[in-house]
Amino acid sequence: MTQVSHDRIALCDLKRTKRMKRALITGITGQDGSYLAELLLSKGYEVHGIIRRASTFNTSRIDHIYQDSNQPGTKLFLHHGDLASTEWILSLIYSLAPDELYHLAAQSHVKVSFDIPEYTGDVTGLGTMRLLEAIRRSGAKTRFYQASSSEMFGSAPPPQSETTVFQPRSPYAAAKAYAHWMTRIYREGYHLYAANGILFNHESPRRGETFVTRKITRGVAAILAGRQDTLYLGNLDAQRDWGYAPEYVEAIWQMLQQDAADDYVIGTGETHSVREFVEASFAYAGLDWQKHVKMSDRYLRPLEVDVLIADPSKARAKLGWQSKVGFRDLVAIMVDADVEAAGLTPRGDGKAILETKIGHWNRWHNSVTRMVHAVSGQASQH
Repeated sequence: MTQVSHDRIALCDLKRTKRMKRALITGITGQDGSYLAELLLSKGYEVHGIIRRASTFNTSRIDHIYQDSNQPGTKLFLHHGDLASTEWILSLIYSLAPDELYHLAAQSHVKVSFDIPEYTGDVTGLGTMRLLEAIRRSGAKTRFYQASSSEMFGSAPPPQSETTVFQPRSPYAAAKAYAHWMTRIYREGYHLYAANGILFNHESPRRGETFVTRKITRGVAAILAGRQDTLYLGNLDAQRDWGYAPEYVEAIWQMLQQDAADDYVIGTGETHSVREFVEASFAYAGLDWQKHVKMSDRYLRPLEVDVLIADPSKARAKLGWQSKVGFRDLVAIMVDADVEAAGLTPRGDGKAILETKIGHWNRWHNSVTRMVHAVSGQASQH
């Protein structure tokens, strides 16, 4: 069994104050985890993250906020671990006793889940149960957040809300549905503070490179830079409710600040096809998408989800949350970021949008430039 660094945690306890909340994030190196870590640090939290051991570095999204645990005043701590190990999870929960636990880790690629359904079920589904059981057995007063997914709705007619019946159409969606219901069972059966956030598609410059939106915007940048000429995609007719990820992590945080745990749908309330995302991205860069985009059966799923549209009225009424970044805003942000990452000068609309619509913790320099520099080994120290 992998051992938790108890010496490090004991040192953390000496520095912890009554006013400083402690949060644990699974999936801290992912898109949402990195943004959430930044948000919590900006609010004065002590943040702990679980990362997987790997032969190569996989921390590029958080390198720009990494803190040496030997330095005084450190508030970000990383722990190597495995969500497949119940005993390791229990040991960590006992040691940390976090005030809030944000469970974001998963095998989250829908197409890949058809190729590795057993692994997807183990990590995405059973991993959630292991965390909930660890909280229950430890007796910790931890508030738990489960990252549910709009993919659970599958073929259910839109718009989809908290009361829509799930009709999953992939191993990933089925695993997420299991995790969602286990969260409710532990909330209602064991009285844990356990909330589900059913987040619809949320994108950003930190989205994984194999996800379709990021694949599109990276393709646009590569074509502009003369590094490729053709972009291969799958189903262009699928319709999704796309929003901006940093706004969604603000909603995640708000869910755990409520008096009672509940389930919330988070989305923009409008839908656009993959084709529209392609058209808007290429047009923003002054390119004709039809000259560069080709279809490939390789990227088609055995079962498709045709239309997802959020009904976020509950989140708007109870959390006071509403998206500010629109569809074309999102396209501008992502294309500009990938163009900058390619070493070119972006058009600049995306930066202006972040400066006017997003909180200080996630403006352009923090969200894009610092991370680009971190990836290239030039992380800003400011």
